[in-house]
Amino acid sequence: MTRNIRSLLFVLILVLAGCGSNTTDENNESETFTIGVIPVQTVGEMETAMDKLQSLLTTELEREVSVDVYPDYNGVVEAMNYDKIDMAYFGPLTYVVANEKSGAKAIITQLIDGEPFYHSYIITHKDSPLDSLEDLVAHSGEIDFAFGDINSTSGSLIPAIELQDQGVFTSEDEHEFKSVRYTGSHDATALAVQNQQVSAGAIDSAIYNQLVEAGKVDGTLFKTIWQSEKLFQYPWAVHKNTDDETIQKLKSAFLAIDDEEILSAFGANGFTEASDKDYESIRQAAIKQGIINE
Repeated sequence: MTRNIRSLLFVLILVLAGCGSNTTDENNESETFTIGVIPVQTVGEMETAMDKLQSLLTTELEREVSVDVYPDYNGVVEAMNYDKIDMAYFGPLTYVVANEKSGAKAIITQLIDGEPFYHSYIITHKDSPLDSLEDLVAHSGEIDFAFGDINSTSGSLIPAIELQDQGVFTSEDEHEFKSVRYTGSHDATALAVQNQQVSAGAIDSAIYNQLVEAGKVDGTLFKTIWQSEKLFQYPWAVHKNTDDETIQKLKSAFLAIDDEEILSAFGANGFTEASDKDYESIRQAAIKQGIINE
């Protein structure tokens, strides 16, 4: 009798273990796929578009998707680094940092006028006496200069290297300007220049054009006095453990997006595939600045 009871208990344990295993698998399949997005514009400006993107991806991935706009660039990098998100919309600089820290993999980027490129601009008010980068350097001691987020490629990294090469900028605390500030976003920089709160500022060319087209700033009030070389557009990158099937679903979903509200949130007219090698020039710039190791 005792032997029969023991046998029965053993079978029951196996059955319960099997049930537990199935439940875990089912939970994994139904886990929310989380996406973190850097604040390319003020967070509130992006909410409706991100809600639509979330709904679209939930349908395409056949699982719950959550898209959240983070208040700063570094927060998205840390979220990926600590396995809090499955995918992220990074700036090129934050992408190479995330790739270095956590192995994030670029899979998609946006198209602007049919090309996956943009520039860093330095802009001034139309009434400014500054007409060129040479003017900016020559009169640096009279200038209040604005960068965007300190982790932004076009709003910080690339213009900082140019100004460093010109001998007028080393860091926020060491420079030849009257003052230096970090506004935190591209639209804040544009408004600071428009309202003449600063003399000049660095900004993403695509976002600047988008702000003008949307009437959020008055394009007649600006001058562009410097433009960088071409920069590869902002990547969407997945966690290093993302399976191939999910990556293919994500690529298909993004490549098919034609919703104007979603596209305009990124100043885009479509999406195209991207890979890590597209960001090698940004990686080299980050190495030059000591942001990542060689």
